[in-house]
Amino acid sequence: MTERKPPGLDFESWVDRQIREAEERGAFADLPGAGKPLRDANAPYDENWWLKRKMRDEGLSHLPPTLALRKEAEEALKAAAAARSEREVRQIVEGINDKIREALRRPPSGPPLNLTPYDVEHVVADWRTRQENGTD
Repeated sequence: MTERKPPGLDFESWVDRQIREAEERGAFADLPGAGKPLRDANAPYDENWWLKRKMRDEGLSHLPPTLALRKEAEEALKAAAAARSEREVRQIVEGINDKIREALRRPPSGPPLNLTPYDVEHVVADWRTRQENGTD
């Protein structure tokens, strides 16, 4: 809408005219999401809703580095439990252990890490037990 409101014209009727003309031109036809409910329409009000949505859509984290590593470590254990082979379990656990060791050598900012590297053999043994029992 680049046009300015003409003097002497009621603002509401000017806006209504702009909308009507846009509808007639088909400017509102085939918009993405047409006919679908608004995302987060029933969510409680949050003044930073747009920032949180953008971060979620972009896969960004607002956690301090130590908490982000804790979360990553939890997810690594879940991924190891769902792994298809013992080799994959070892790769996942060794990968997160490398990150934990680095964080212990050079502590990142934020709250204390409170993590130690996982015992690879223990995680592999748990994985084997679940495989033998047929539980996931």
